[in-house]
Amino acid sequence: MKAAVFREVNVPMEIEDIQVSKPGPREVLVRTKAAGICHSDMHFWNGTYPGQVPMVLGHESAGVVEEVGSDVHYVKPGDHVITCLSVFCGHCEKCLTGHLSLCQEPEVNRGADEEPRLSQGEQAVLPFAQLGSFAEMMLVHEHAVVKIRDDMPMDRAALIGCGVTTGVGSVIHTASVEPGATVAVIGCGGIGLSAINGAAIAGASRIFAVDMVPSKLELARKFGATDVIDASDGDAVAKVVEMTGGGVHYSFEAIGLKATAEQAFEMLRMGGTATVIGMIPPGDMVSLHGVEFLYEKKIQGSMMGSNRFRVDMPRFVDFYLQGRLHLDDLVSNRIKLSDINEGMAALETGEVARSVIMFD
Repeated sequence: MKAAVFREVNVPMEIEDIQVSKPGPREVLVRTKAAGICHSDMHFWNGTYPGQVPMVLGHESAGVVEEVGSDVHYVKPGDHVITCLSVFCGHCEKCLTGHLSLCQEPEVNRGADEEPRLSQGEQAVLPFAQLGSFAEMMLVHEHAVVKIRDDMPMDRAALIGCGVTTGVGSVIHTASVEPGATVAVIGCGGIGLSAINGAAIAGASRIFAVDMVPSKLELARKFGATDVIDASDGDAVAKVVEMTGGGVHYSFEAIGLKATAEQAFEMLRMGGTATVIGMIPPGDMVSLHGVEFLYEKKIQGSMMGSNRFRVDMPRFVDFYLQGRLHLDDLVSNRIKLSDINEGMAALETGEVARSVIMFD
């Protein structure tokens, strides 16, 4: 099959022929239909986060089941599915206490003594996040997919696989934003826009969108922002504090920078909670004023929106088809797999919400 193979940091990927193994007893072979290009892919491609090479990047995807292993009963060939990197075992402490997105059990991957899922000749090729969706096929554990209704468009379904679930989930699950609360979201890319949408669904009374790109701020209004703040024009924290008379109840950092994580904490009112969604580079330390903790302010992280994806994603599909989740505006470009490097470059400029690779 054809795949975009990541071999060296900051070096354009080439489309190569690689081999995909047959499904094991609890594995599912999926024909990829659509794959979004996410900042998480960029973090590994540009070396911000270390990764093993050669690797097939991509993790935000949707497709059709091609073949299933002997012990798989949840899906069958022909089913439409969304993939998710929150692959869960189902029986560890994290899974049994409802924190499936934190499951780290190795059994959902193949062992070192087994044939790799992807290979090229004698060399193993690692599928990123146990998915590797920048390829025509994905071979995954059965707990990496969720079955969805057939009338959901595949390009928009793919976005639910990561960015939408991460953004909306951070609001409704990680932070548990309640109706009437005030919310600020720093960063209006795909995840930030989804957090804004999630805040609107949760019933937030005021939603502040903070970014430096005017087009993204304008887009944020479509997703539910009641107020927009251009961070390139003055002190965004001071503006939020002034406009709210003391700060917001909840803030969300959706970029992955030390400075914006600190700003998210600073724009809280007493008793407020800041949630860091973005991937802050390893080694970066976030500095906070200790006196702020006397006001019962909190800061926390969020892993994939604290999702229960087999429950959440079908609901998000319904939200979209009901007109409550604004996925159409998230798709900036539809491209081919051969355009992968142009898609990565467009993401890095910050001008697009999502480029989606279409495989048909």
